[in-house]
Amino acid sequence: MKLGRIAVDSPDGEQIRVVAVEPDAGRVIDLKKAFALSLQRGGATVDGSRHVAGALFGDLTQGIATGDYFLASAHDALAAADDASLPIEEVSWRAAIKPPVIRDALTFNGHIKNFFGNVMKSKPTRAVYERPGYFKGTTSTIYGNDETIPYPAFSEKLDYELEIGYVVGKPGRNLTPDEAWSRVFGITIFNDWSLRDVQKLESPIGMGAQHSKDFAYGIGPWITTMDEIDTVIGLKGQVRVNGEVWSDTAVEDFIWTPEETVAFASELNGLQPGDLIGSGTMAFGAGVELGRFVQPGDVVELELEAVGTLRNPIAPEKESPAWWPTPQHYPFEEE
Repeated sequence: MKLGRIAVDSPDGEQIRVVAVEPDAGRVIDLKKAFALSLQRGGATVDGSRHVAGALFGDLTQGIATGDYFLASAHDALAAADDASLPIEEVSWRAAIKPPVIRDALTFNGHIKNFFGNVMKSKPTRAVYERPGYFKGTTSTIYGNDETIPYPAFSEKLDYELEIGYVVGKPGRNLTPDEAWSRVFGITIFNDWSLRDVQKLESPIGMGAQHSKDFAYGIGPWITTMDEIDTVIGLKGQVRVNGEVWSDTAVEDFIWTPEETVAFASELNGLQPGDLIGSGTMAFGAGVELGRFVQPGDVVELELEAVGTLRNPIAPEKESPAWWPTPQHYPFEEE
């Protein structure tokens, strides 16, 4: 099943609805409405059915937290799909999930070699090969399909990154790779938008990514559940900018496997339903590897086999911050 989040207007303003997505049929199904209708057909009252449907499908992250019951109920809701569907071309998408935590890893050999060579002008640090490292990103700046990505004015090198987003379905802590992978609910496309010139300045601070990453994360267009996927290994990906193919790639050549990446995130920290773990960028899945960067007004499309295409326009004008720090005196200059 493919699951996503859309925005609809209501008397109380924008509301987020959880939907099942049927791309081939050109429609999405409002699962809250469909499940309520299916319960009513089984004898439930209108109020009772809406109460249960709202609790289960009011929020995707909370729904996933109910375990196998959630996906089984979503399939049951499809019995009323014809009376709760919307044309896919008319909906307004939001990030496929709002995760409690975003972790983004670094696991693909090709991207690691290209990134360190092109950006850091150095060999990859040995630590990359000793553990599947990751950073944590904010969940306050997540964007869905067709939403406009800001271009911060303090950067000249806005870049995309084509990654798999592993969406956690069940909690766990201190897991083996096999145990960890059994907790994955589905996959989506994760676009770790990056400001490469800012990233180069932030990295020596030693505190991890800051504004170079946290200005935007793309998640979508929807989640494909694991029961539809035999393996993520070998899935094909493609990057297009303004309709031009910039690169083709595939899920291959790992330092750390998907199972190992998810397991490492669980160690001591623990996994929660709805957490998103980025796979790291696939080889040539970022513009920096090609020596190309996107510009204001460009449209970026990231396609991943078994999922779909995450499309985002870049804002036509750069966005300036309200305040920016003035560099302070550096007290360690040599006399």
